[in-house]
Amino acid sequence: MEKGNGHCFPKLMLPIIFTSIFIVIMIRLAYVLYHSGKPLRTSSPQPVRTLIILGSGGHTAEMLNLINVLQKDRFTPRFYVAAATDSMSLQKAQLLEESLIPQTGAEKMIKVDQFLQIYRSREVGQSYLTSIWTTLIAMVHALWLTFKIRPQVIVCNGPGTCIPLCVAAFLFKVAGIRWSSIFYVESIARVRKLSLSGLLLYKSHLADQFFVQWPQLQRKYPRAHYVGCLM
Repeated sequence: MEKGNGHCFPKLMLPIIFTSIFIVIMIRLAYVLYHSGKPLRTSSPQPVRTLIILGSGGHTAEMLNLINVLQKDRFTPRFYVAAATDSMSLQKAQLLEESLIPQTGAEKMIKVDQFLQIYRSREVGQSYLTSIWTTLIAMVHALWLTFKIRPQVIVCNGPGTCIPLCVAAFLFKVAGIRWSSIFYVESIARVRKLSLSGLLLYKSHLADQFFVQWPQLQRKYPRAHYVGCLM
């Protein structure tokens, strides 16, 4: 009988262990969701590592306009990420950074590792079935990039590339690896409804601060902040 009870003890402990782990994760998740949206967690106005997510077409143009009005000494160093098939966006970002270098003799060097690429979750026209595999690859790549950069702030404005990166940042936040504040600015082209990326980040509460450029969007999505036209 004693031998049998000894074998039963580990079997009884396993559900208790898994239940305890689940409860701890749920408590941590609730804590992160409750504190998301609060001001940046810095004791003093020190520079914050900033990840900027670019997208093809108008996304990059809007984002670079936004970067132009940021406090450059506050949001630094800046890291730019674009899809692996989008080299033009990174070139434009590099030109912007080069234009910001003060012409005072001792020039600040632009580092190559500030401009990074990530696998796309889904190409235009790609079937949803095959996109499952590419999404998994993009997620793993996003986890690696987020761990490498360890951003304190993430700024994005709608390209699908931002979803795996924001999810990775949120997972690191829950795991206690790095607390990243996600700022999402919906594209000015979105007048009556959010983009798919915006809707996902809004509904999932992944974005700490959510900004829209049209008042009717703010009325439809009350947790969003109306900031007017940023172009």
